[in-house]
Amino acid sequence: MIYPLRSTVMYFNPRYPTLNPKLYHEQMPNPLKGVKAGHFNLTLADELQWSDEEKAQWVEICSGQKTFPEFHPLAMVYAGHQFGQWAGQLGDGRGLLIAQIINRHHQTIDLHLKGAGSTPYSRMGDGRAVLRSVIREYLAGHALNSLGVPSSNAVGFTSSTQGVQREKLELGAMMLRTSDCHIRLGHFEWINQYQPDLLPEFTQKCIEWHYPECLELQQAGTENHILAFARKVIQNTAIMIAKWQLVGFAHGVMNTDNLNITGSTLDFGPYGFMERFRPNWINNHSDYNGRYTYQNQPSIAHWNLWNWLNHLIPLAQPETKEKFKQDLVECLEDFEPTFLKHYTDGLCQKLGLPNFHKDSFDCGMSFLKILQSEQLDYTNSFIRLQNKQYEAIQDDCLDRHQFELFLTQYESIREHQDLDELDADMKLANPVYILRNHMAQKAIEQAERDDFSEVDRLFKLLSQPFTRQTDLETAADLAPLASDLPEVMVSCSS
Repeated sequence: MIYPLRSTVMYFNPRYPTLNPKLYHEQMPNPLKGVKAGHFNLTLADELQWSDEEKAQWVEICSGQKTFPEFHPLAMVYAGHQFGQWAGQLGDGRGLLIAQIINRHHQTIDLHLKGAGSTPYSRMGDGRAVLRSVIREYLAGHALNSLGVPSSNAVGFTSSTQGVQREKLELGAMMLRTSDCHIRLGHFEWINQYQPDLLPEFTQKCIEWHYPECLELQQAGTENHILAFARKVIQNTAIMIAKWQLVGFAHGVMNTDNLNITGSTLDFGPYGFMERFRPNWINNHSDYNGRYTYQNQPSIAHWNLWNWLNHLIPLAQPETKEKFKQDLVECLEDFEPTFLKHYTDGLCQKLGLPNFHKDSFDCGMSFLKILQSEQLDYTNSFIRLQNKQYEAIQDDCLDRHQFELFLTQYESIREHQDLDELDADMKLANPVYILRNHMAQKAIEQAERDDFSEVDRLFKLLSQPFTRQTDLETAADLAPLASDLPEVMVSCSS
């Protein structure tokens, strides 16, 4: 049932609490001491149909001081494979689902309060989040959404005077995250390991809530609804990964508990946006073997989905189990062509090449090889190509002949094409601004001194990443750190 919030326009749809109580634990947030306003996403609050009253009380809501009578906050339990190893029971160790509401597009959106205190699933953790990681997630979710990449977002975050111990004592913070779904692949792992009797109803609800079209296929006799569900999850995940690759985003911790069933980015840890093009760049300094590098993201997503599909097998009827297993394998075969189609189309758009030309993809690979061998900036190089600054790219190359060969092929493919249309497409695909680690770090350092002006500047800048904003930008926004300066090391701790 949908509940109106008193005399306001925000509507609640508390559906997760209708599941078996074994899947969650209800508890109230534990606010931090000395709460301070951080930053508020007014545009998102409008989209979520927040009333003027809610907007005026955003600090109280985003710090756990105010909750809603229409929804009892809860922590979800799930499990997962972390760095490829079974990690057992996990769960919301420092976050609470505090509401599920209807946005202006009639979608149900989760409001998830991060840093809300310890839960039964905290294990050895303290249930808190620090200002550093909250700012990084707040800006990254906003950046990806602005880039057109499916992702969680956030209404706002708050700081505090309360210290939280990590590698050093840091300021505690909270963030109110939004997502179309917090149900992870790891939910299915937990259910199969600890409460297998819950699997049929849980899966049915996932389909009803997130993929109702699969039920229509079942009713029409076109496809089994579970197989249709599996296929949609696989396809949406493949599309998300293709979009990550195209903007140069590396998640850093693609554990099975960090991927959800709708294919939207979730759980930012030691992420990074690619600067100099190094596909094997390890942005998580705890990833000792480089499992979660940028170049491995498609294969890791495939591995995670393969693992997840195994947890759907118990849903098969005994007499059709072997056939059902084979059908799941065929569903997984959709991953590679879906990824390649969206990545190829996107790469051609970034290059200003027609996606139907037989040589466009190979030409794109040649360009990426130049970026890799010459260690050129990924984002800036596409902008230079878009602006036809060919000499500027070549001047940065030690192997000038390699670029000349590329340029000859590139111009040959573009010949006799509608260049105005291709150039217009490039402008829609190549961001001027990405969230570089040193940009986020500067905002963090100022925020730790109670100055959130840099967070606000970056938030505005990243709101329109494809448009040059000379009144807002600084020189540091447009380039990687100088080669003689150390990169910002990102910690897994948050």
